[in-house]
Amino acid sequence: MNKFLVVILSFFVPLTFVHAANNKALTNELLKQFENNFDTINNPQLIINAVTNNDIRNLSLNRDLLITHDKHFNYQLKKSGITNQKGSGRCWLFAGLNIFNPTLMTKLNLSSFELSEAYLAFWDKMEKSNLFLEEMIRLRDRPADDRELVIFLENPFGDGGWWHYVTALIEKYGVVPVSAMPETKQSSSTGTINTLISRKLRAFTAELRQMHKDGKSEDELRQRKKTMLNDIYTLLVYAYGKPPQTFTFRYEDKDSTISDPEQYTPYTFYEKYLADAMTHFVTLMNNPTKTYNRLYQVKESRNMADTPDLTMLNLPIEKIKQYCRAALLDSQAVWFACDVGKENYRDSGLLMTDIYDYKSTFGIDFSISKADRIRYEDSYPNHAMVLLGMDTASDGHPQKWLVENSWGTKRGDKGYWYMYDKWFDEYVYVAVIDERLLTAEDREKFKQKPEILPVWDSFFQGIRNLR
Repeated sequence: MNKFLVVILSFFVPLTFVHAANNKALTNELLKQFENNFDTINNPQLIINAVTNNDIRNLSLNRDLLITHDKHFNYQLKKSGITNQKGSGRCWLFAGLNIFNPTLMTKLNLSSFELSEAYLAFWDKMEKSNLFLEEMIRLRDRPADDRELVIFLENPFGDGGWWHYVTALIEKYGVVPVSAMPETKQSSSTGTINTLISRKLRAFTAELRQMHKDGKSEDELRQRKKTMLNDIYTLLVYAYGKPPQTFTFRYEDKDSTISDPEQYTPYTFYEKYLADAMTHFVTLMNNPTKTYNRLYQVKESRNMADTPDLTMLNLPIEKIKQYCRAALLDSQAVWFACDVGKENYRDSGLLMTDIYDYKSTFGIDFSISKADRIRYEDSYPNHAMVLLGMDTASDGHPQKWLVENSWGTKRGDKGYWYMYDKWFDEYVYVAVIDERLLTAEDREKFKQKPEILPVWDSFFQGIRNLR
């Protein structure tokens, strides 16, 4: 065992505090007591030296746990190749298209295939701009510090999204292969163009609100909105390129056969290669701060003005894992959302609880329940990925899960992650499952009248900004 950890384990000492006359203040007397308690620690300078001169995660890496890891899976689906969202917050879109890429690989006898993320991102940005301006028209009477208005103004043009954004965009705009609309500098690194268009949308907000104060009608505001959107379209074409209305598709398959060139529109390409894969998916969440077996709907949780808000059925985590297992056994990859920043050893692609032993490093217990992490803003779903496989025990229960990420091949294990089952319990919040795989009882629960969650619900704020 690391000698630092041996020393640190001896640091646990009882703490006593002198009662201060003013127990609200951080007094000199209380600070002196902290110092005295610290001085009782055995050889603290060793830890000061270690922590001040090293990365805390590397110092706390649990080697005993690390060596238990293996890379084997007794069940896994076809891989389509690791994608890279680069400097953008489009994990939801990359994960969504990664669900469908293998379908085209099978149909076309290809070893890899990628649908264009830039194409759908362009239309997502147009739809979000239209929706934002519609919200500004709806909220035109609200004061500038109104809670709902502020939520929209804080992030009018973000990259974040959700599974149902993907399906809504595909059904409206179709899809194209990445060769028909490849990534650009701006689609891969969205910070500057997002900042510029967000500024423009806020300026449009000021104008619309002033028009309302000047007595202009809602119809007049909406007519002005159309010309505003023309500016957004122009900026997006400069940044992403013009989305193709038609394109030629040609490919070489695994047998080295080169296809004849064919002309498509985005929608005819979708109808030929993808429409039959667009089954009815439902969204399951695990949020222990909410009532299980209840249906929830998140207000204003869409990217289009003419689509419904997100609806989620809250289930215990074991039930969600059962459905993920059923999907994989049915040869279906699973889109899921988690808190990717927690207990993630990126060098080896490990999602494993206790992989960082901070308690041994500092002599302080950092544990907190999943419910309290959500309730007190410590954790929320912030990243979407794809389940591709599982490694099960003799009883069929998964021990770990194979995860396909969209951070390129230089992170994790060449782009893949190993998610251990206990980590799934603690940090997976949402999974999207083919409705056919649900029990009749759980399908019936989707007929409930949903409880409406406000736009400022902390769990939703993570979902709204998956990146």
